[in-house]
Amino acid sequence: MPGRVGDLPVALRVPLLILGFLSLLSGILGGLARLGWAVPLPSAQALALHGPLMICGFFGTVIGLERAVALGRRWAYAAPLMSGAGGGVLLLGGPWQAGAILLSGGSALLLTATLRVVRRQRELFTVTLALGAASCLLGNLLWLGGAPPSQVVALWGNFLVLTIAGERLELSRFLPLSQRARQVFLLVVLLLLSGSVAVVLQRAELLYGLGLLALALWLLRQDIARRTVREHGLTRFIAVCLLSGYGWLALSGVILLASGGLHAPGYDAVLHALLLGFVFAMVFGHAPIIFPAVVHVRMPWHWTFYLPLLVLHASLLLRLAGDVLADTRLVALGGVANALALLLFILSTISSVIRGARE
Repeated sequence: MPGRVGDLPVALRVPLLILGFLSLLSGILGGLARLGWAVPLPSAQALALHGPLMICGFFGTVIGLERAVALGRRWAYAAPLMSGAGGGVLLLGGPWQAGAILLSGGSALLLTATLRVVRRQRELFTVTLALGAASCLLGNLLWLGGAPPSQVVALWGNFLVLTIAGERLELSRFLPLSQRARQVFLLVVLLLLSGSVAVVLQRAELLYGLGLLALALWLLRQDIARRTVREHGLTRFIAVCLLSGYGWLALSGVILLASGGLHAPGYDAVLHALLLGFVFAMVFGHAPIIFPAVVHVRMPWHWTFYLPLLVLHASLLLRLAGDVLADTRLVALGGVANALALLLFILSTISSVIRGARE
């Protein structure tokens, strides 16, 4: 498939994607090591930098790549390149400040690219995407300035949450929103933004939990997935991913509210319900659409797409049960099963691409 004039050839996008997945794999290993599993690490600091590698290294790169493809301008690919390089510096044990500078540069370019999209199409969904990119940049800059990841994690969370919400809002053109629904959505976004600032200030953190819960309820009410889940094949699979992900999003908000704040004992449960249950269910559901658009491959539907999703949900239930019971063994078992779910997703994606090339 020929590329657009001024765009980056598909062959040159693949190394960027690989850079992102290296951060993902290193982040997974770092997460397992934090739970006490004896796994090989690319560097000792991968253990401490599990969160930055997963959110800024992996998602910063792949979302930057997706946005660059949508914009179709070569300069925009500098965003995933810098984010991928920043993740590379972190996983190889380089100075974390150098990694944070590269990640901040990547997020600044992602914001610039997103603002170009806003100029082309001034809609609620493009503004929401821009707010997500701005949250990522602010989180990275605060981290670079010395704030611990736990203090900026809500900003990083908003990067993913608002990006997903914006993309779902874009699809709402097939199910037009009422004026009231749009107003409620704006209030929810305001809650999320103010809540993330509250987490930075370590005050009134419950605002963020309210925002997460409100967004989940809004998506469950407004998303077209409520209708498409009655379809078959890939359409139903995507809807199942979305609806189950919204369940995890709601649960993350409820746990945060119940535990009294993001710095309370529910920290592990809130973050993994949000960043694994919600975000990766979205990734699993959108991968058969995003990968073909970014690297021009075919991913034919197969029932095995459900396997990583089932393992993800089961492993999270196990992990959260461990959090509730204060049973570190259950949390560790849930963590290794989380990693298995992500590995199954990678294998399922590769297998689908190979099937698509043979057909």
